[in-house]
Amino acid sequence: MFVRVSPTVTFSIAARCPRTGRLGVGALTARPAVGKLVAHVHSGAGAVATQATVNPFLAYDGLPLLAEGRSPRDVLTELLARDPGREVRQVGMVDCQARSHAFTGSRTRDWAGHLTGPGYAVQGNRLVGPETLAEIVRVFAESRDLDLAERLVLAIEAGEAAGGDRHGARSATVTVIGDQPYPLWDVRVDDAEHPAGELRRLYGVFEQEVLPTIQGLPTRDDPMGEAARQALG
Repeated sequence: MFVRVSPTVTFSIAARCPRTGRLGVGALTARPAVGKLVAHVHSGAGAVATQATVNPFLAYDGLPLLAEGRSPRDVLTELLARDPGREVRQVGMVDCQARSHAFTGSRTRDWAGHLTGPGYAVQGNRLVGPETLAEIVRVFAESRDLDLAERLVLAIEAGEAAGGDRHGARSATVTVIGDQPYPLWDVRVDDAEHPAGELRRLYGVFEQEVLPTIQGLPTRDDPMGEAARQALG
């Protein structure tokens, strides 16, 4: 049986914060559940956003190579060379040294392209035009004094306001990793009429009710964790 799989993602940003070293991915799409296969972040390795006709192995295989110290350009060059579907792929990658690289296949849906710089890779397909990515980069750069999670939310809001997907939007995600293997932020909107607005609302809920719990968890340097310390008196 033939199953047609449509390209799934509109735009994304993989990024690293120069102040904290945190790594993250933000994305928005016209299809549901963008956070399930698109956003990949590992502490001590990097951040990868894989989209268009998604190949999650670009992240699963790429992040261990980044952890070895290889550059995003070298890693993507190697992985794409052995991917027979690369011309319908799109991927952005940032490592712990703020090196970045991105790729847009020749058969991704218009408008498609990417922008990279120190600490970020922004990519999109099925957009109204390149102005969407330019606005994401502008807002991300101008918010450099804020925490990475907030910057990613702002970038998503900016991308949507600048045109975003020609078919509208349906889901959004922001994932940020600090110096622990578990996410510091993991905010997902899997299906909503206005996903960027719902992401902003959930970001506030997460900040007030979830983030304090995560900050009290055990760490590699503190096996007990602050929450358990307080509970035990």
